[in-house]
Amino acid sequence: MSQPQPVFEVLPRDLSAYRHGNVGIDYVHRFESGKPGPHVLINALTHGNEICGMVAATHLLDTGVRPLIGTLTISLANVAAYESFDQARPFESRQLVHNLNRIWSAAELDGTEHSPELQRARELRPVVAAADHILDIHSTSQDVEPFWVYPAYARNAEAALAIGTPPAHLVMPSGLGSGTPLIQHGRHGQAAGNGVGVVVECGQHFLQSAADMATGVALDFLAHFGLIAPRTAARPAAAQRRYELLETCMVRTPDFQFTRPLLGFEVFAKGDLIATDGPHEIRALCDDCTVFMPTREPIVGREAVYLTRPV
Repeated sequence: MSQPQPVFEVLPRDLSAYRHGNVGIDYVHRFESGKPGPHVLINALTHGNEICGMVAATHLLDTGVRPLIGTLTISLANVAAYESFDQARPFESRQLVHNLNRIWSAAELDGTEHSPELQRARELRPVVAAADHILDIHSTSQDVEPFWVYPAYARNAEAALAIGTPPAHLVMPSGLGSGTPLIQHGRHGQAAGNGVGVVVECGQHFLQSAADMATGVALDFLAHFGLIAPRTAARPAAAQRRYELLETCMVRTPDFQFTRPLLGFEVFAKGDLIATDGPHEIRALCDDCTVFMPTREPIVGREAVYLTRPV
């Protein structure tokens, strides 16, 4: 099913001024308070066309945000993919070769395969490992409400629920199902760990609302851990909604198609047909089966849709 071109409210900007950080790794900036406290990493541009994270990260840098306690690190991850952005093909700059958010296992990082994303992940490995708490900022191809994504550890839920915005949560009891994301690298992917690792999906890639959400959540995340003072603007409390990931469905054939257009958060009854994929069918696994992040353009080997249930 063909998709209309997105609305472009926010577009890439030149990031060359941020290239030379202060830790010997391009596009990584670290600020130490000199006082005891947690080390918090704000990571953006894991995917090159998810521009909201760039807006949030550069806001922190441009406005001179500095930690009151602990250490703040700000990183722009996949700038190479970001720089390949073409407004005529805005979704192709997500990655150059590998999905930078699926290659954070020790086996892949220590392996012999090479790509721009693997090289960058290996460069960023000590940055991610050094952080106590990680916020990885993302956005979606479709215009849907923002939501958290995190492994089903109590420490992650406690932080996301305390921050409160966005109010929707996608909880992964057994990982993502299609690779190892950045927030599950090393100790952050272990039940016995004590560091928070969460993704925030801020809305559609190129909307100003997504950039505003990314910036607000980054500031709230830092305030939650005491690195900055809380924002003074009052925000209405919203009812929190949590969804458990049941299955990550991959595109298996070039014939993949949904039975109807999907944006995300659509609900299906148990057994309802959601998509066909050549000879394969994707059906709802339970009543109130809620879909997350349905692919905009099916590509064999990439994620098609995430099936969840409300909890």
